[in-house]
Amino acid sequence: MTTTGPDAELSKARSLVAGAGRVVALTGAGISTDSGIPDFRGPQGLWTRDPAAEKMSNLQAYQGSREVRERTWQARVVHPGWQAKPNAGHRALVRLEESGTLTHIVTQNIDRLHQKAGSAPERVLELHGTMFESVCLSCDDHRDMRAALERVRAGETDPPCLVCGGILKSATISFGQRLDQDLLRAARVAVEESDLLLVAGSSLGVQPAAGLVSVASRTGADVVICNGSETPYDSLATAVVRGPLGTTLPALTP
Repeated sequence: MTTTGPDAELSKARSLVAGAGRVVALTGAGISTDSGIPDFRGPQGLWTRDPAAEKMSNLQAYQGSREVRERTWQARVVHPGWQAKPNAGHRALVRLEESGTLTHIVTQNIDRLHQKAGSAPERVLELHGTMFESVCLSCDDHRDMRAALERVRAGETDPPCLVCGGILKSATISFGQRLDQDLLRAARVAVEESDLLLVAGSSLGVQPAAGLVSVASRTGADVVICNGSETPYDSLATAVVRGPLGTTLPALTP
């Protein structure tokens, strides 16, 4: 990456997106902050302000501590994702899809705001799962999360699985939990077949999602990174754009 001024980088990134035939977007928490959902590692991130909250995303801690589970269930009840609405960044990707160039959105987010904005569900690969379903860690029973949350509101602090009595959690990927390998393969194939990877709002600090940048670079695709702060993969990018995603993404898309 050649270091240039912010306006030059934005112009370069816009030209790259406009000239691409097959674009894959890799989105992270930064695209949803304008919708009222805090990121994790930013200056006002959830884990920055409350480091202990990271335990709620650790599978071993969640399974081993009823206290962690109870705190997590209370956090799920009030999660801002239940009321969040898509913002200009999400809508920009919808326009890129409608232009015929965006083939997939590989997202680390669990909020389904891409689908709510109008992105075709079959194009959205939810690498880290969804907050809108619950899953039993013992029998793999999946249900609408709202049913479990109603039980919490009714007084169950750690609602067990209704089928086998096992531990319930959201159908999201926690630290220490294996990703859906079919979904990961689909993401890798999409990136390998693209000619531009557009990273939007990811700190690129979590594998294997972050490794998709290396996949794109290795196969000769351009990489455009739009994020509020530096990432470990900026050196592989053809262009790097700083700033809030609600402003930068609309500037890059049709």
